[in-house]
Amino acid sequence: MPKGYWIGHVTIDDVETYKLYQQVNAAPFKEYGAKFLVRGGAQEVREGTMRPRSVVLEFPSIEAAYACYESDAYQGAKAIRDAVSAGDLVIVEGYDPA
Repeated sequence: MPKGYWIGHVTIDDVETYKLYQQVNAAPFKEYGAKFLVRGGAQEVREGTMRPRSVVLEFPSIEAAYACYESDAYQGAKAIRDAVSAGDLVIVEGYDPA
């Protein structure tokens, strides 16, 4: 079964409040088996336009990725994030060569 991924690009306007979002999102991420592969590390845009922060989370399945996003716990965290940042997020199914 292919994994699911969240790929996000974020511009943060209030770093301190964004840290609260990170604390609150920890519970739903743990519940749905999320693992950070990228979390705001150094980046260099080679093509196109990108926000300053990139995040990639891996979930055990695309269903888990969708369920986490739609959960009440994550939506509560998202409300914190929405007030202090702008972003783009895609949920994508991983490649399964089988």
